Amino acid sequence: MQQIAIFASGAGSNAARIIDHFRQHPTIKISLIVCNKPGAGVLNIAAQEHIPTLLIEKERFFRGDAYLPQLQELNISFVVLAGFLWKIPSALVQAYTRRIVNIHPALLPKYGGKGMYGHHVHEAVIAAKEKQSGITIHYVDELYDHGQTIFQAVCIIEEDDTPETLAQKVHWLEHEHFPRIIEEVLSKKR
Repeated sequence: MQQIAIFASGAGSNAARIIDHFRQHPTIKISLIVCNKPGAGVLNIAAQEHIPTLLIEKERFFRGDAYLPQLQELNISFVVLAGFLWKIPSALVQAYTRRIVNIHPALLPKYGGKGMYGHHVHEAVIAAKEKQSGITIHYVDELYDHGQTIFQAVCIIEEDDTPETLAQKVHWLEHEHFPRIIEEVLSKKR
């Protein structure tokens, strides 16, 4: 059984989709929700689904053991970043080389990097008058939004789109593709 940890910072809509996708899976289990924000919606989802949670703090995550002992104790074999806003420390990247994936709400390498998350991305894309945007699912390395691309999906930007309407289109792509791509990546890791 592959044990997955989902790292999330917010409401948890992507985490909910992933949990639902793997609910009855014979070889993949969502075993832990890791969160850096007390009160985040994803913690409520974890409670409803009876999934253990780990609330992390910045100092230990970046300058301590990066919570590796807890992940290892639960036999976590793969990490999914689903709206997790902190950079992943080197210790974690090295322990889980090519076993951490992230989803980004734009077509990398454009509109990535520090500070480029959520509405900031959609505002930048609209301001640049791009004709399309989308999602990028990629492996995580030591840099923001930098690791090898696994999958991209595109949506067309209409003239009357706003950052809010673009966010809805991108969110739909995330929910449509992220669970399936995680499953494909994991099936290759067996």
